[in-house]
Order: sequence, then C-alpha cells, then structure tokens
Amino acid sequence: MKKLLGVTFAAMVLAGCQTITHQGSETTTEPEQPTQTQPPVTVPTTPPEQPPVTTVPTPPKVQSFNWSASLTPLINQMLGSPDVTAGSVLLVDNVQNQTNGSLQVANATAELKKALQQGNKFTLVPANQVTSAKQSLGLSAEDSLGSRRKAIGLARIVNAQYVLYSTVEGDVQSPKVAMQLMLVQTGEIIWSGNGAVTR
Repeated sequence: MKKLLGVTFAAMVLAGCQTITHQGSETTTEPEQPTQTQPPVTVPTTPPEQPPVTTVPTPPKVQSFNWSASLTPLINQMLGSPDVTAGSVLLVDNVQNQTNGSLQVANATAELKKALQQGNKFTLVPANQVTSAKQSLGLSAEDSLGSRRKAIGLARIVNAQYVLYSTVEGDVQSPKVAMQLMLVQTGEIIWSGNGAVTR
C-alpha cells in the first residue's frame, strides 16, 4: 500500500510539473498582443502674453523764431541810452525761458551776443572767463543764472561794469522778450525794454 501511495504521489508531482511547464511554455509561445497606443493628451495652452505696447510720447514741438529780428531793435535802443558808457565791460547772461513751452533760448543768447559785438559799444566778457567764474561760485558751466543777484555776483568776479539780463515770457506761441541792463556796482536797472518775438 505504501508503494502504491508513493507511486501515485510521484505521478501527481510529475503531472503537476508538466502542467506548470506546459502553462509556462504556453505563456512563452503565445504571440504578443500589440499594445494599443493612446493618442497623446492635448492640454489646452494659452498663447503667451504679449508685453503691453508702450507708445513713445511725441516730444513737444520746439518753436522757431527769428531772434535776430526780435532782439536787434531792443539792442539798438539800449546802445542809444545816455546812461551807457562806451567801452565798458558787459556780462551777457543767458536768455531765460519763462514761457509755458519749449524754446531754443541758446539760439537767442547767441544772436544777442552777436548783435552786441557788432554794436561796438561794449566789451563782452569772454565765454571761458564766465565758465571759470561760474565754477568759482560752485555753478556748472551750463548753469544759467536764474536770478539777477546771481548775475550781479558773477559780474563782480569778472570785473564787468554792466549785466544784461534777458527773459522770454508769456505764451510760447506769441512770446515777448524783456531785457534789463543793470549797473553792477549798485544793482540799479539803468535801462529796460521789451518787445514781441517774431517768427
């Protein structure tokens, strides 16, 4: 009986091994199923944000005027004044823009100096002397003297007898020029004049 049981047990073990092997071989011999590929998932994308468009502001239009025609009549009046001593040293301050807009006052200053040199009544303080005098007062070379007191202080340093202080005032479309000739020693205004600026 023991023998029979042993043989049966051995047969069952062998049968089980064959099944496992058979199943294993079935697994290995089966053709592989092609895997189905799923379409890629599309994530909705937002377009990149565009930077805001910045508009460059248009610079204010610089008014153009005939400075020579505007200043010459006033200079002629000043040179004809009986209070002006011929041959004196004159400091010409930069023309000040006190209008409500942008003006080319550097051109006005250049025309003013040119007209005064042609008048031959004054000796103008040279530009390099004015620059070094401004530096001694702690001012930059481009600093335009914003007050009569500064202008007189500078004129004393450069040994000028007179200072010509000029401003352009009013509306930028139709400005007026005002000029004052001051005696450096006393600060007294010995001549003044004004007129329209022509185009």
